Amino acid sequence: MQLTNFTDFGLRALIFLASLPEDELTSITVVTEAFGVSRNHMVKIIHKLGQEGYVKTVRGKNGGICLGKPANQIIIGDVIRSIEPLQVVNCAPEFCHITSACRLKGALAKAKQAFLDELDNYTIQDMLTDNSELLILLNRV
Repeated sequence: MQLTNFTDFGLRALIFLASLPEDELTSITVVTEAFGVSRNHMVKIIHKLGQEGYVKTVRGKNGGICLGKPANQIIIGDVIRSIEPLQVVNCAPEFCHITSACRLKGALAKAKQAFLDELDNYTIQDMLTDNSELLILLNRV
């Protein structure tokens, strides 16, 4: 299964925000520069993560962004469910004439669920715990 770039960079943004000291704000520009993604794309990602409660945005002169909840409460499987279009294949009858007899869609649905079930075992905090190399790469030490 391959995640969209939107979800990939969303997860990366959450990891970056989790690497900040608690209650420290940063800007979308800083996150954008950390991962070399377009600012417009990151604005859309942060907006969606904010709608889902994973990111808190503060407007104004001293504003910025930070995690909307503790990193140890952000379950990776939940993040993916909330921002990733999880349709593995298009089984709509108007798209696929064998859909009424196809067993592949059931197998793919089970595989997708197994994928998400595994990711439910990890939080954003797990990506940072005992990972000094990551903190160095994010310029957090």
